[in-house]
Amino acid sequence: MDPGGQLDMQQLLAAAQQMQSQLMNAQQELADAEVEGTAGGGLVKAVVNGQGELVDLTIAAAAIDPDDLEESAQTLADMVLAACRDAYRAAGELQREKMGPFAAGFGEGFGDAGPSGGIPGLPPISGIPGMPGLGAPPGDQDAGPAIGP
Repeated sequence: MDPGGQLDMQQLLAAAQQMQSQLMNAQQELADAEVEGTAGGGLVKAVVNGQGELVDLTIAAAAIDPDDLEESAQTLADMVLAACRDAYRAAGELQREKMGPFAAGFGEGFGDAGPSGGIPGLPPISGIPGMPGLGAPPGDQDAGPAIGP
């Protein structure tokens, strides 16, 4: 602020540009990052990038029992789901780590990279006070978010 109590627009614009640059860097770090999830003692491995895209899935031959293909197929399906969930959980943690500082001013959990909509690459929306339709009304903390599964 200047001595008259008014905002310095140049400082404000410079701060906004710096934050935008930091945000773009964090988004690029997420795009370049990969996390792994496993199941069945490592028989199934799922790799997800920091933006939540499944980029690789590896299944060890030992995961298949040739003597019981039907049971083996169901077990394998369960392990694939578990490995993917593990990888998506790790990707969500990475997103919160990288993007959390940018969401701090918008309330806990701003954005949503998941199927419920929102801003890709940002952690899930849990509500922004005073914004209709984005969460529980003020004072109604037990109602949970209005957006999401």
